[in-house]
Amino acid sequence: MTVRDLLADGIAALRGKSESPSADTQLLLARMLGREAGWLVANAEQPIAESARVEALRAVRARSTGLPLAYILGQWSFFGYEFEINADVLVPRPETEHLVEAALDFLKRHSRNEAVPLRVLDVGTGSGAIACTIAAECPQAIIDATDLSAAALAVAKRNASALGVRERCTFWLGDLATPVRGKRYDCVIANLPYVPSADVPRVPEPAGYEPRNAIDGGADGLVTYRRLLPQLSPLLCSGALVLLEAAPPTIAGLLTVARAQFPNASLEIGRDYGARERFVAIRQACAGEILNKTIP
Repeated sequence: MTVRDLLADGIAALRGKSESPSADTQLLLARMLGREAGWLVANAEQPIAESARVEALRAVRARSTGLPLAYILGQWSFFGYEFEINADVLVPRPETEHLVEAALDFLKRHSRNEAVPLRVLDVGTGSGAIACTIAAECPQAIIDATDLSAAALAVAKRNASALGVRERCTFWLGDLATPVRGKRYDCVIANLPYVPSADVPRVPEPAGYEPRNAIDGGADGLVTYRRLLPQLSPLLCSGALVLLEAAPPTIAGLLTVARAQFPNASLEIGRDYGARERFVAIRQACAGEILNKTIP
């Protein structure tokens, strides 16, 4: 069997079971063969050893069940970095990169003396993708990250070590912001469950394989955020920024909850790559500052 034959078999196996059978097959075969995807095309007539063929087709069969690519590959790209990913954590979405961009822009614009660190809290860190990326991109930032899952925190710690930011990331086991009560932060980010229970994907949809407690936001998708928001005010420094991810079906409700909790803050809605409403940004006023409340 040649590379071309193996590609053809993989694509055929995934046709109708994946939105991108060709791309998925190339990613899986390249990883199983220890090659770059471009090598597959340039070496289409290269013979494939039987052991490699069996391993590659096993990965394709796993994908045909709906299992996320990230779980099969054991890693996933986020904000240009590679993260270890397994079934204990949510697969990082490109939409979440917008929260990181907003946080980094804020931190860089509000940087104090370089000797004074910027304090960031990542609530519900999962794989640590948000926390580790901010630490890697903003050397002045010191990150606290919380999660209720010890298994998820183990993944996050390994990712922090792999990116060389472990010394600036502290991981706390516990519910939402409870483990860091008494601390103060310049920026708080939370990508919490926001899918209404009735809409949570089921296997064989890829998201159906992900931890339900990382997706299921209760009856209206906002149960976890309603618990978090009252915890935040005592944690915020003057002028702090809070970023909360959601999605179009729940963003209006999240905005309402946020406005009730922060009546004197500036609130905005951020959009993702597809121009969909993706996150709520809350900014506290600095001492003596009058904020423009951009959303009526």
